[in-house]
Amino acid sequence: MTAAQAKLLERSIIGLCILSIIFIFQPFSITLFSIGSVTVVVGALAFNLVPFCREGTEWRSIVKVTVIILIILAVAAALGVGTAFLYVDYLETLR
Repeated sequence: MTAAQAKLLERSIIGLCILSIIFIFQPFSITLFSIGSVTVVVGALAFNLVPFCREGTEWRSIVKVTVIILIILAVAAALGVGTAFLYVDYLETLR
């Protein structure tokens, strides 16, 4: 990756984070709020790529880190959903 590509990727990630926060806190549209809610999570996950936005970093490394981040997200989501189901089962036993 060239220095210009690294800077563009880094600034794009930071811009996405700033834009999503603006969308969340605007008081006019529920649609923009919904978009902001999704993109703030995407931006937070993408922010993990910023340390790799350096000249000389191979794109393959960026893709590898992205896949690792997505796997961690999937595991965290599965644990959250699994915990919710277990909690529902627990509440049903209290009846």
